[in-house]
Amino acid sequence: MSSPIHLQIKSMYNDFSPKEQAIADYILENPSKVSHSSISDLSAELGIADSTFFQFTKTLGFNGFKDFKMALLKQENDLTAITIHENVQKDDSELVMAQKVFDSNVSTLTDTKKLLQEADLKKAVKMISDSRRLYFFGVGGSEIVATDAYHKFLRSPIPVGHSTDYHLQLMEASLLTEEDCAMFISHSGKSKETIHIAEAAKKNGAKVIVMTSQINSPLAKLGDVVFISISEEIEFRSEALASRIAQLSIIDSLYVILMFHNRENAQDTISKVREVIQGLKESKTD
Repeated sequence: MSSPIHLQIKSMYNDFSPKEQAIADYILENPSKVSHSSISDLSAELGIADSTFFQFTKTLGFNGFKDFKMALLKQENDLTAITIHENVQKDDSELVMAQKVFDSNVSTLTDTKKLLQEADLKKAVKMISDSRRLYFFGVGGSEIVATDAYHKFLRSPIPVGHSTDYHLQLMEASLLTEEDCAMFISHSGKSKETIHIAEAAKKNGAKVIVMTSQINSPLAKLGDVVFISISEEIEFRSEALASRIAQLSIIDSLYVILMFHNRENAQDTISKVREVIQGLKESKTD
């Protein structure tokens, strides 16, 4: 496996059964012990059958426990370095509360960065660059991220589109073609509305880029390229809110790469945008 084991577990966690989540929690909390124990000892401590633990390693993508254990030993330093960000406590000072939020954001960005693959970035940028139009889709909290992406990519040489209304998004998706590219954003990857829109786009042959925190989600399975964002949940701020930081950073990365790949046209587009905005500012001061 190319990605760190603890990030692989986090990206699949919500799709695990309760028993699988118990195994996952044990691995994340005791990485060194797991890497130096037999499957029988671990299964006995967890109160499960050896076959259950074995099957869990298969679910993670390994050939079996032996393959999983070898990979775990190689990544042991990374796993033992994991710090579980404690929740904000009522007795914390305002500064400590803020620092814990910052720590959580730093962890979100660091973990997500480790999951980035150069091949995915290259493929996504090529899909966007070769497209006639690029559309951004998301509902609820993810719509905010989609709007930010639309605002950013307006400065690119690629024509872009985005609507805040679900029905308008569905109509836009129904009109996409093989020459278009669509980016779908959903933390859970299980939003029925977003999946419905993505299915419409896919049916018309549009290229699909997905950003989600769940690698095995229904939405992820529709993507030609999938980017996974990893986030920690702290009290009064859900995992979904934290994942926005990572999603925005992935979008920023795609934007910068695209602009460098289309440097001449990109500079022309940015100049036009700046010229219009500057003209607006000057007219207000007159």
